[in-house]
Amino acid sequence: MSKFKKKRGKSQPAISTASLPDIIFMLLFFFMVVTVMRNSELLVDVVVPEATELQKLQQKSLVNYIYVGKPKQKNQAKYGTSPRVQLNDAFVKSSLEAEIPLFLEKHKIKVPEQQRPRITTSLRVDGDVTMGIVQDVKTALRKANQLKVNYSARPRAQR
Repeated sequence: MSKFKKKRGKSQPAISTASLPDIIFMLLFFFMVVTVMRNSELLVDVVVPEATELQKLQQKSLVNYIYVGKPKQKNQAKYGTSPRVQLNDAFVKSSLEAEIPLFLEKHKIKVPEQQRPRITTSLRVDGDVTMGIVQDVKTALRKANQLKVNYSARPRAQR
């Protein structure tokens, strides 16, 4: 007879879950650091018009947003009720031809060189704004050599 018996059918030990909370908190922290929140606060009321033929923009990181509309209720005492142009977090103070090229250049610096020709400017214009101010914005974009322009709209309700 043998002195030592071999144990048959020995099972594997259970996997320890002690480090699982550490891993979850590391993932949570990673996503909190990496996630980009909206970087501009809307200072104007914008209700975009409805449209039927819409295309979704693919890479939102390549899009500049220009907002045109009446200032929000809390800003009307300071800025009045006439339509204003908003770039990032501020209204255009001087002329459109002076501020729009700077706005476009600040965004262009952040984009890799090979993707710069695909930069698009999206106009989010309130439906009640006259076309005069929109035409001024388009003229300033043309002078700044930003020729890819998109008009934001919402889908028309099905009837």
